[in-house]
Amino acid sequence: MFAIRSFNLLCRRSAVSTWRNKSQSAGKRLDISGIYPPIATPFTQSEDVDYQRLDDNLKKYGSLPFRGLVVQGSNGEYPYLTLEERVEVVKRVKQALPKDKLVMAGSGCESTRATILMSQRMAEAGADCLLVVTPCFYRGRMDSQALINHYIKVADSSSVPVVLYSVPANTGLDLPVDAIIQLSQHPNIVGLKDSGGDITRIALIVQKTRLQDFQVLAGSAGFLMAAYAVGAVGGVCALANVLGQQVCDLAQLCVSGRWNEARELQYRLIEPNTAVSITSPWQHRNSAVWCSSFETSNGVVWISWCPNLLRSSSVRRCQHDELVL
Repeated sequence: MFAIRSFNLLCRRSAVSTWRNKSQSAGKRLDISGIYPPIATPFTQSEDVDYQRLDDNLKKYGSLPFRGLVVQGSNGEYPYLTLEERVEVVKRVKQALPKDKLVMAGSGCESTRATILMSQRMAEAGADCLLVVTPCFYRGRMDSQALINHYIKVADSSSVPVVLYSVPANTGLDLPVDAIIQLSQHPNIVGLKDSGGDITRIALIVQKTRLQDFQVLAGSAGFLMAAYAVGAVGGVCALANVLGQQVCDLAQLCVSGRWNEARELQYRLIEPNTAVSITSPWQHRNSAVWCSSFETSNGVVWISWCPNLLRSSSVRRCQHDELVL
């Protein structure tokens, strides 16, 4: 037993040493700062992935000043896709997207082994980095040590950088701060997407990890300015699918220190963000939920399971001149 533990420890140290050497030779970690829309997966009426509509959307995304796209996040409905579909969507996005934009691919699964396999497939498909959600089916057993072990094994095995993903509204599980602090020291874990909306928690994470070159992304446009104010470097914002330019404008105002203008724009984005968040395109493949689609001001087709709410007056206003700086 002692020999086995010693061997495992040796392998672990070897893997981390390899990543440290790569990180040092590269000079610094991958820069993930900026705005990312978590894109929807379009479907046909027969519930197949609509790759033609995806390609059409990608042409329009490419014209906006996003840092990149999040593919197969919560808005991409990854739990309802097969492994082959998940990988193929990432491959199509990588092929269509301009070279200067990052593809952040969701590769999280319930088991560590499955997550490692999915991460390898996503990297082969062209993902620049991976967004790995917390496993949550047995959330009662997912304490800090279990999650640390999971993420370390995934990061050790991945050929591209890993971004932690905490989304308690979907998983019922907040990635503990102490786990994040420890994981921030891993050379292949470059940041965190935090969708919980607790600004005090985000500030604490930034403060505790700032010596590690660890980057925090806000998980919603609803608290984007507040997150920037405490040290976040960007956001993965569903609202960017509908009002991409305006969300990017808000980020630029924050980065430039134009806080009064940023505050006014943040105020005007709160209502439409709430409308879009309430009517996110989840469960499109669940036949019990009625779905439809519409085209946003960006020209992007957005799938909605509650079209009446999504076409509320606040969203219609934001699609015209009211939010143009």
